[in-house]
Amino acid sequence: MATGGGQQERPTRPSSFSRVSSSSFSPASSSSTSTSLPPGVRIGANGAAFVSSGIPDLDRILGGGFLVGSVVMVMEDADAPHHLLLLRNFMSQGIVHGQSVLFAGPTKEPRSFLGTLPSPVVQKEGLKIKHDVSDVQDKEKGLRIAWQYKKYFGEQTAVDSHNRDKKQEFSSDFDLRKPLERQLLNSQNVECISTQDAFDLSKLQNHCLTFVSKLSMKDGINSNAGRIAIQSLCAPQCGYFEKDWDMLSFIRSLRATVQSSNAVAVITFPASVLSNSISKRWQHLADTLLSIRAIPDKDLAKLLTGYQDMLGFLHVHKVAQFNSQVPVILDASTYSLKLQKRKSLVLERLNQAPVEGSSGVSYATSGSCSSSKGSLLDF
Repeated sequence: MATGGGQQERPTRPSSFSRVSSSSFSPASSSSTSTSLPPGVRIGANGAAFVSSGIPDLDRILGGGFLVGSVVMVMEDADAPHHLLLLRNFMSQGIVHGQSVLFAGPTKEPRSFLGTLPSPVVQKEGLKIKHDVSDVQDKEKGLRIAWQYKKYFGEQTAVDSHNRDKKQEFSSDFDLRKPLERQLLNSQNVECISTQDAFDLSKLQNHCLTFVSKLSMKDGINSNAGRIAIQSLCAPQCGYFEKDWDMLSFIRSLRATVQSSNAVAVITFPASVLSNSISKRWQHLADTLLSIRAIPDKDLAKLLTGYQDMLGFLHVHKVAQFNSQVPVILDASTYSLKLQKRKSLVLERLNQAPVEGSSGVSYATSGSCSSSKGSLLDF
């Protein structure tokens, strides 16, 4: 069912991850819930399960990350390969969490793409503990729990939070300058398939079905999450490039397969090579739709704060939902994609740099409805 604001309601599918969640207000149930979830999976609002996108800021924007059982589509920019940054972080996060990963790319040796995956940033233990303690204090202050519950849960919550974060973070910062360790690539279940010169999508479709079916089961519950990453699905070097309806059929089939599993599929595609009608159909099939663009004009970049570290723009067109008819209201739909300390990806709201002679108020934050003097419109 379509909801307001272009959002789409997710079907009420009982995820095996969400079944382990509990609503009882007791330390025992809370502890069992956190331990029963596999690494890299988190239960959010309405019992929805999420995996991290590999970019902490993007997880916060989307309300928790990529929804398990959803298809995420990223529209590429013909002038810059920035979509590869999102795909690499998504794959690296899954490998760090020990999740199964399937990668498909339009190259003869798709496994060589694994050598470009970034490594997680290693934080110093002293800074990590300080950061964990401050997070617990902020949460306690924000929740304002009654003193009797706070006394009962406070110390145990701080210890459990620190131990859980120390064991494995849900979302990691990745150093784009440092490649992922080979031992992680060799020890994990990472599959690669080439889509170059493929005359149809049957081979890729069979790989996806087999990949999802091999996700480990424990006591009837999937104990592992899977990640499917497909690069440039409609690339011109693919033999099925002109088979528009075959590609649409594949996306529908993949969407149905992922919805009934504990996997997430991320597909990047160059929308410029598709006709407008076919491109709209692709976008409609996406549960979460993103697009990334390079900065089109240097003069425009100079009007933006911190443009020196800016790589491009990330647009959020649609956000997946689960068991809800309430549309997701974002603070903004366009964000600047930047490199923090020249190594980690961050997302920030766009702010206009102060113009010489102006008051320095950002256009995006200005709340005035009045137009300038001499304008035809004046509220």
